[in-house]
Amino acid sequence: MYQPVISGTGVFTPNETITNAELVVAFNAYVDLFNAENKTAINAGEVEAKAHSSEAFIVAASGIHQRYVMDKTGILDPKVMHPLLRQRSDEEPGIMAEMALDACNKALVDAGKTAQDVDVVIVAASNLERAYPAVAIEVQDLLGIEGFGFDMNVACSSATFGIQAAADMVRAGSARAVLVVNPEICSGHLEWRDRDCHFIFGDVCTASLIERKEAAKPEHFEILSTKCLTKFSNNIRNNNGFLRRSRPDGMADRRDMQFMQNGRTVFKQVLPIVAKHMTGHLTEQGFKASDLRRMWLHQANKAMNDFIGKKVLGRVPEPDEQPNILQDYANTSSAGSIIAFSKYSDDFETGDLGIICSFGAGYSVGSVIVKRA
Repeated sequence: MYQPVISGTGVFTPNETITNAELVVAFNAYVDLFNAENKTAINAGEVEAKAHSSEAFIVAASGIHQRYVMDKTGILDPKVMHPLLRQRSDEEPGIMAEMALDACNKALVDAGKTAQDVDVVIVAASNLERAYPAVAIEVQDLLGIEGFGFDMNVACSSATFGIQAAADMVRAGSARAVLVVNPEICSGHLEWRDRDCHFIFGDVCTASLIERKEAAKPEHFEILSTKCLTKFSNNIRNNNGFLRRSRPDGMADRRDMQFMQNGRTVFKQVLPIVAKHMTGHLTEQGFKASDLRRMWLHQANKAMNDFIGKKVLGRVPEPDEQPNILQDYANTSSAGSIIAFSKYSDDFETGDLGIICSFGAGYSVGSVIVKRA
């Protein structure tokens, strides 16, 4: 049996950003167009008028101030309201593979390794650009890795579930090193015309190298334990699956073909599950919450993270104990907790303990207890 460690991480950040101010201007222009075009039906009570958004509303609801996106032009066009991403030929690298390549190369440099040291690529994300061939196999090919790759989807928990799979492979000896990659183009499955959620998501890609301790650089994090949980719920859902074109019922116009969430229900149901999962995982491994130096949580929204942090620690966490990055990146689904880990882990000293935790659709919860070597 081998000891798995996280020896390197990398983050690909898109070049374009959308501030709350820009987003509100575009959204409100769309609302005005909609209300004008449907004036008669609205006055007759047949259609509900749409309401304006505001910067204050967005910050209060989420703590988000901006987000990175792969394309802002289409999102900010009141007559489009979605990203305009060029359709690529089958002979070109996919957009997710390009994002992944950047993040993977950064993770390899951080770990002091090359593609020749890696045996497996796992692309774990909430939405993938195609059903097959697996994006992971494309990434493997672009990197020149001998071995295998596969895709997996556990929505916002994809990264932690991927780390568990990678750690298990390394521990069992079936792989020397595994790249877990999380390319998230969340802007592509967000309904930008819905006031309740139009501000939530951003785009990014993260990568983590999981390898054997004896082969890792001195500065690494031992993966002491991983734990995953799923419980079925429809309260977070996206029905835009591969059966879409096989049905003649106007699916392209259905609201549930994009991100859907019953936010208040999710808040009430998911957060107790997450807090119980984290404290239970720590207890099973002989730790107390007070042993933690830091928690790297899924970046859902500030209120959710504040609630979880307080439940786990039994008090309000200090900013250093629970860093947030969603004010800059917004919710990036599976990548959020890994961005936080990548940006806020260099100050750990030998023996410091931390926990990476993600949660989301499924419902799903994944936690990874790590210790600085």
